[in-house]
Amino acid sequence: MSEITVYQSEPTRKTPWVVLEPGRIFMMGRSISENPGVFYRPVYNWIRNYVAANPGPTIIHLGFEYINTSSTKWVYTLLRELSVMEDVVENASVNWYYDQGDDDMAELGFILRSLIECPFVVTEIDGMGKKKYEEILSGEE
Repeated sequence: MSEITVYQSEPTRKTPWVVLEPGRIFMMGRSISENPGVFYRPVYNWIRNYVAANPGPTIIHLGFEYINTSSTKWVYTLLRELSVMEDVVENASVNWYYDQGDDDMAELGFILRSLIECPFVVTEIDGMGKKKYEEILSGEE
């Protein structure tokens, strides 16, 4: 098994905060890039290599203040790649976060949950933003 390196991308006004490390996949923020392939391709490649390396238990945290259609397709592609993980039902769990009252993000979470065979929790939180993301990343949520 090759060593998996950590991948990080700081958030911008148009792209989410991403932290990819053994055992955890974290993406939170806005995803409204006009060309999301440029942003998501390295994330996809990391996940593909990670899955191939037989990673074991992995917690996936996803939360978006806003996500455009083309970014949604990339998130689905990432989840589909994770779904081929060995023993995905036992080894992966997804936490989808959405801001209180954001029915569109809640619905998207439920749609994505129906497309992947692993534990998938859709959670309403009060106040999407950097402070909340830091809490989730540190495990304090």
